[in-house]
Amino acid sequence: QASGVTVNDEVIKVFNDMKVRKKKAVLFCLSDDKKQIVVEPGKQILVGDIGDTVDDPYACFVKLLPLGDCRYGLYDATYETRESKKEDLVFIFWAPEGAPLRSKMIYATSKDAIKKKFTGIKHEWQVNGLDEVQDRATLAEKLGGSVVVTLEEGSVGPRPPPPPLHLLCTSSAPPLLLHL
Repeated sequence: QASGVTVNDEVIKVFNDMKVRKKKAVLFCLSDDKKQIVVEPGKQILVGDIGDTVDDPYACFVKLLPLGDCRYGLYDATYETRESKKEDLVFIFWAPEGAPLRSKMIYATSKDAIKKKFTGIKHEWQVNGLDEVQDRATLAEKLGGSVVVTLEEGSVGPRPPPPPLHLLCTSSAPPLLLHL
C-alpha cells in the first residue's frame, strides 16, 4: 500500500456480510487521521430495509454519496441478462469533481489496499460525478453491457427520467442516516 493507509478489520467484516447478502450497500471512508480505511457510520443499506424503509436501493445509495469528497463503496447489484438473474458485488471508487485534490490523491493511492481485502470482486467502477452514477445504464454497462436487460427491477433501456431521489428514499431512522 503505497499510501501507508491500512484497512480496519470492520471493513472486512462488512465485506463478509455483503457476500452473504445481509447488506445491500456500504460506504467506506478514510479515518480522521487519514491512516485507516473505515466503515462510514450510518452510510449503509441493509437488505432487510428494502421494501420497508427503502423503496429504491440504488437511488438511496446514490443519495449517500457526498458531493464534496471521495469514498469507496460496495454495492450488491441485482440484475438480469437474457439468460438469468444475477447478483454481483461492485466496488465503486467515488471521486467527484468537487472533491479536494489532496483527498483524490489519498483515495487513489489507497484504493489497492481496500481492493486486496475484497477478494472475488468482478466489477470495479470509478465514478467522477452524479451524472454518471444516477443513470443505471452506466452501471448495467459495467456489469455486462448490452446483455443486461434490467437492473434492480428497472429496465436499463431508454426510459422517462426517474422521479426525484427524495421520493424514492424514505427512512424511519433518524434523518442524519440519509443526509449528505
